Parts: sequence; C-alpha cells; structure tokens
Amino acid sequence: MRIRRQITSIGPETSVIEAETAQGWTALAGDELAWLTELPPPSPVAGFVLPFQPRSFRDVLLYQDHWINSSRGYVRRFMPSAFRVTSAYERLTGTTFPAFRPPQLFHTQPVYYFGNHLTIVPSGVPVAIPSFTQALDYELELGFVLAKPLRNATAQEAIEAIGGFVVINDFSARDIQRDEMRSGFGPQKSKHFLSSMSATLVTPEDILPRIEALEAAIEINGRRIASLSSAGMRFSLGEVLAHLSNDEQLHPGELIATGTLPGGSGLETRRLLAKGDELRLIIDGVGEITHTIQ
Repeated sequence: MRIRRQITSIGPETSVIEAETAQGWTALAGDELAWLTELPPPSPVAGFVLPFQPRSFRDVLLYQDHWINSSRGYVRRFMPSAFRVTSAYERLTGTTFPAFRPPQLFHTQPVYYFGNHLTIVPSGVPVAIPSFTQALDYELELGFVLAKPLRNATAQEAIEAIGGFVVINDFSARDIQRDEMRSGFGPQKSKHFLSSMSATLVTPEDILPRIEALEAAIEINGRRIASLSSAGMRFSLGEVLAHLSNDEQLHPGELIATGTLPGGSGLETRRLLAKGDELRLIIDGVGEITHTIQ
C-alpha cells in the first residue's frame, strides 16, 4: 500500500492522509496505520509535504562498496596527487588501498550517525546550494520508519515493527565533510543542513520480500547516470533495529536509513550537483525524489 499526504485548503498546515487502492487514492481509514495519524502533522514546504514527520533520523552505513568507492572518489576530486599514488597501489597489488576501507567496527556492528530530522524536506522542493560549499552532493538511500516501540528487540520483533519505506536523499557538502569527520565528532554542517524524502510511504509487505533486490537509478537533467541495486547490506534491517534497541527505547515515527546504495552518490559517479540541475532519485516500487538545484 502506498501512502501520501495531501494539503487541504483548510489551512497551511492541514493535510489529509490518503492510501492508494485499486480504485485510486482514498482517504485513509482503519487501524492499520494508526501510528501514522498519531505523529505530528508535517508542515508544507514550498507547497509540498512529507508523508510523515520523523521523530528522529539515524543514518546507518550498510554498504561497504559505497564507502570504498566514495572514499576513492573523494581522493580523486580533492587530492589528485594522492590519487595517483593510491591508483598505482591498487593496480600493483590488486587490492583496495587500506585507507579506502571502512573501519573495523563496520564488520562487527551497524555503525550510524544521527542526522537532523528537522531539515528533511519533501520531494519537489527547490534546493539552493549552501553558501559554505562548492561541492554539493546527493546520496540515494532507502529509509524505513518504525510503527511500534522497540526495546531489546530480537531481529524478528524488529522487522515486525517497521511501518513503511521511503526514498531518502542525504545531501552532503563534500568539501567540508572531511575536516568535520576528523574532528572526532562526526558530520556537522556538511550533513545537517538538508536531507529529503519521497512524497509517498510504502507499507512493508510490498518491500520486505525483495529488500535485497530493489532496483534504483539516478538521473540528472533527464539523463540516467547510474543504475543501482539494494543488494549487499552488511546487516539485515532486523539486525540493525535489534542493535539500535539494545537497552535503548525506540519510538514510532523514528526514521532510519540504510546508508547510500553503492554507486548512489556524485563522488562515485563523478557528477556533483550544479546550479540549474534537475535531480531525480528513484527506487523502484518505493518512490522517487526530484529537486531543481538553484
């Protein structure tokens, strides 16, 4: 089932939740998605509205290939002399340059950071390049939201608490990100200024059976520049949520993202964003995000 919110004419922050059926879109009824109606209604942004207002936002790193390829892409763009050295190393050894590999913790538990859930905007909103960056990037991710509280959950209990899936775009200011990460406090302005979400929320029964086989794509100015897949997660979503809920209370409405799908960022495609670009991020069966870059 696909869920969306529509703005009504009653007031600027009034919306109605609709569900897509065989007959089209209809006002939501019943208890199946009662958790959604209990969340604070999202406020419209430039005439667009989120399908729900997240209570928090955790972004998990589940794809090793994205870490490696984006690290390589960062060095290629910002450290060209070092890139020649790392490329020679990889050609001679047939292995990944050590500094491009994810931290050891990646292999033993889900690693993540807290994003800014208050700066997530809906698909369709025009996006201005922030004044503090010359390297605005997109990151295509799969997001999922909790419909039930969790604490010390098993992986199976955690899976059953997922309320739906969305497309997430984690905007990144690449030229300031590295210095912030080296501070030891994680990403700051490089990430927290903006993220975005698809206009629709898809219920889990439509997505979970093919969670590792979702096809995705990136288009800029109408041209497809990357075709992606959700395959290759280091941990299952149940394992992620079980770890997050370990002696920690999780609440309905909390948003978690898988991290960037391999190939899903401009560092990997060698195509960062520029003024005037029309960006489109798609995950088949889940939804899409579109933005005009200003």
